[in-house]
Amino acid sequence: MKNIVKSFLTLFITLSAFAQNNTSYWQQKVDYKMEIDMDVETWQYTGKQELVYTNNSPETLERVFYHLYFNAFQPGSEMDVRSRTIEDADGRVADRISKLATNEIGFIKPMVLKQDGKPLDYEVVGTVMEVKLNTPIASGTSSTFSMEWLAQVPVQIRRSGRNNAEGVALSMTQWYPKMAEYDFQGWHADPYIGREFHGVWGDFDVKISIDEAYTIGGTGYLQNPAEIGKGYAPPGQKTMKPVNGKYTWHFKAPKVHDFTWAADTNYIHDTYEGPNGVTLHFLYKDDPEIKENWKNLQPKTAALMEYFNEKIGPYPYEQYSVIQGGDGGMEYAMCTLITGKRKFGSLVGVTSHELAHTWFQFLMATNEAKHEWMDEGFTSYISNEAMNVVMDEKNPNPHTGSYRGYQFMALSGNEQPATTHADRYASNRMYGITAYSKGAVFLAQLGYIIGKDNLDKTLNRYYEDWAFKHPTPNDFIRVAEKVSGFELDWYLTDFMQTTNTIDYGIKDVQTNKGATVVTLERIGLMPMPIDLYVTYVDGTEEIFHIPLQMTRSEKANPYPKMKWTVLKDWAWAYPTYELSIPSDKKVKTMVIDATNLMADINPENNTYGMEKMDDKEKK
Repeated sequence: MKNIVKSFLTLFITLSAFAQNNTSYWQQKVDYKMEIDMDVETWQYTGKQELVYTNNSPETLERVFYHLYFNAFQPGSEMDVRSRTIEDADGRVADRISKLATNEIGFIKPMVLKQDGKPLDYEVVGTVMEVKLNTPIASGTSSTFSMEWLAQVPVQIRRSGRNNAEGVALSMTQWYPKMAEYDFQGWHADPYIGREFHGVWGDFDVKISIDEAYTIGGTGYLQNPAEIGKGYAPPGQKTMKPVNGKYTWHFKAPKVHDFTWAADTNYIHDTYEGPNGVTLHFLYKDDPEIKENWKNLQPKTAALMEYFNEKIGPYPYEQYSVIQGGDGGMEYAMCTLITGKRKFGSLVGVTSHELAHTWFQFLMATNEAKHEWMDEGFTSYISNEAMNVVMDEKNPNPHTGSYRGYQFMALSGNEQPATTHADRYASNRMYGITAYSKGAVFLAQLGYIIGKDNLDKTLNRYYEDWAFKHPTPNDFIRVAEKVSGFELDWYLTDFMQTTNTIDYGIKDVQTNKGATVVTLERIGLMPMPIDLYVTYVDGTEEIFHIPLQMTRSEKANPYPKMKWTVLKDWAWAYPTYELSIPSDKKVKTMVIDATNLMADINPENNTYGMEKMDDKEKK
């Protein structure tokens, strides 16, 4: 009997470890070697790929999946049908895919696929290729896949494509057969319907043969600048003659999870010295209408990078490229593609946002399908902060637009939890507000809870702990707890995993024996600590801080020049809280959270003794 019990306990402990996913952090590795031959007459290209897949997971893999993103740009694709059936289609897509002719569609057609030299069976299902392995890949081992494919670049519709609205010939994003990510949650072989991407870290070695008239910019370090020239070779360096009318551009990119390039016959290529020896590359059309803005953008980009280096962590590569292309702004490894015909402020703003994605997506590479708010929201937060400094905007709260967007959504009745898969939002508008606005508010409001200094330290520590990895929301909130000493699981749960809202109000004010007795009320379901700002008749001010009991901590005074009085904790279950202001002070006005950093959906009940703000003041 004793041995039976012992065996049962051993089995139970083993199963519990697996059930709780109680393994140390791991991630897969994929190294690519690719050779591409582009025909700019037909917009088709052939590709050869050698891919070394290293299985660092604790499981044996019986199959793998590839993304074939260009297949989305075909009539009847999931992207096409979703765009034509969602209530508020993205105007860049709308019904355009359904109208593409055969020579305008995009496709990637695998012709040969082998594993360790032996042919494999595979099935192409829309934008995903399903592959059953001949030989399973055991934990801790590697396997080499070789592929040959034929592809056609679609007319530019969404992110990728040829001949965009500003005349850029090739915006080559998500253009190659790309191994899907496998992590502790399994395979992430999401079809390409409209949102963004998730990839495996690795090293890239890419050769692109293209007509000699084209200049290329993008991911990676050019290995043969002396052969190519085009602004990459040292001044005075004599370049090589093209072979059969083509140059072969050879790039290497270490430790990235994507590879992007753009090409045009009319690119101006400038370089500018960025911080810490980083070379900034700017590739834009030779257009008199935009030249001045693109020249002026260059020192601003350097200043933005310096800001992000300080506030998050150092940019780890030796170059970064800002490239005119695509259909708006989209981040990629070591580069971004943006549309270039903009007013100067807009040009700097889009560059700020896309450059910030280098940190919040390409270094802390969250799964954008599952945690889109960590990608777009964190980027929106830090780029708003950067623009406020670099463009000298002097805004006391650079996130007011994000708060307005979130409050609109929270009151609309259409909000979905931020745990919703990015493709499964009922509308593009709700996705956008959740990902960008609510995600930015999450960080700004976290600063209200734990203090701005602690938030700044959290972002630095997050970079230190999670650069070149795939963090989850839980990983981020654990970092914030370590830095601040606060318990914060409640905040992640309530604000991002539910649609609970914040609504606190001043319910009642009474004078009792000369003292002012204030009753505060929690109306919404979401808990928060409270800062009550009080102005007295004599002109003095005081902040009464009411810690939230479940945080098990309290923040320091954010305004040392003001009196800061910490009161007893407020436990969430109690709907009201009473405090007494001594009789020697006569209260003139009171306001809950004068900074407006708490995303209260009804600020009208947050004040006492103050006239209601008119609509102009609210804006």
